[in-house]
Amino acid sequence: MLAISGTNEWKNSHPGAVIGLLEISGVENTTSSPALNQRKRETEARLRSEYAGFSRLDFLALPVMAAYDRYYKRFNKTYHVQLQVESIVLKNKNLPDVSPLVDANFTAEVGTFVLTAGHDVSKLEEPVCIDVSREGDELTAMNGATKPIRAGDMVMRDSSGICCTILYGQDNRSPITTETRHVLYVAYAPVGVPAESVEAQLRQIEQNVRLFAPHAKVEQSLVLEAW
Repeated sequence: MLAISGTNEWKNSHPGAVIGLLEISGVENTTSSPALNQRKRETEARLRSEYAGFSRLDFLALPVMAAYDRYYKRFNKTYHVQLQVESIVLKNKNLPDVSPLVDANFTAEVGTFVLTAGHDVSKLEEPVCIDVSREGDELTAMNGATKPIRAGDMVMRDSSGICCTILYGQDNRSPITTETRHVLYVAYAPVGVPAESVEAQLRQIEQNVRLFAPHAKVEQSLVLEAW
């Protein structure tokens, strides 16, 4: 089990923020899961029914979505989960097919609106911490490009550097691949997102994972709060 902590800088810079951690071992990520695919179709249908007739402003009025919108607007960005939900409801698009471990998260994410990243634990190097980006920080993105990171964003670091940020996503060292057997999901919630929503996200991811890995072991499931 990974030891993961929140720095004082994170707590002081983002009071009221919540981080959810779900670490699962003993999983397979090589073949498509009919049960998970069915869950995806059910999720899409539920979203289209629940939010029929919604506009972008209606979505932004939802409390969890509004909290993310406030965070992203500080950096002149748009919350990408909002765009994903809009594409399902307003444009009749389906969730993507990436891999079971990735899809388990995406399917939960569009239901709770809680931003979550997934990492291959074997690629992370302890110590791991939730922190704040600083001037001069960089991230090697999943496409291999090195990006300068704006100061003040919530990030996860390991001993080799930044693994993920809210604004810029994941690095190219630790993403989930078909070889992943031990996964860490990290939910990032700015102030205004209730801890209960983060806990619901972790529960839903676990339920989705058990559709294709019923004997997987939960190494840890917890929330860190910035108080």
